[in-house]
Amino acid sequence: MKIILLGYMTSGKSLIGKKLAQTLDCEFIDLDEWIEKKEKLKISEIFKKRGEIYFRKLEHETLKTLVLDTKRNVISLGGGTPCYSNNLDLLINKSDLKTLYLKVSMTNLVDRLFKEKKNRPLVSHIKTKEELTEFVGKHLFERIPFYTQAEFTIDADRTENEIIESILFKLF
Repeated sequence: MKIILLGYMTSGKSLIGKKLAQTLDCEFIDLDEWIEKKEKLKISEIFKKRGEIYFRKLEHETLKTLVLDTKRNVISLGGGTPCYSNNLDLLINKSDLKTLYLKVSMTNLVDRLFKEKKNRPLVSHIKTKEELTEFVGKHLFERIPFYTQAEFTIDADRTENEIIESILFKLF
């Protein structure tokens, strides 16, 4: 079985994914990191040098390759991955895939993003928490219809251990 984690930026997909993979004794793959290694460029550099369309095509092809691979693993997607290139079609209603949406409250997302916005190209230009709240609100409005198509929704406004326990309960 493959476990796919989706959710907004800073929802904990990578952090939880690593711990979950360790708990299940399988490989963890962060889709963005996988692409960065393959391209030998940071995601922000790919966007700058080659554009978003190139990135989204690359993201789709990489996701398709990983999903078709028969290895058991945990994959964390980029925040926008489910929203482009019919990527959800690769993920939903597949018997060997379990999709989980890590749902985090708006307040927690904004707090987390504000602390690390310099590392997030989509929000690095935003100056205040109020502007960030408006940005995240608009983005979530667009993305939630995609995220909620995951097989399971996990309340990720809890401790790491509680989130892992909740995931394991849903899966097994």
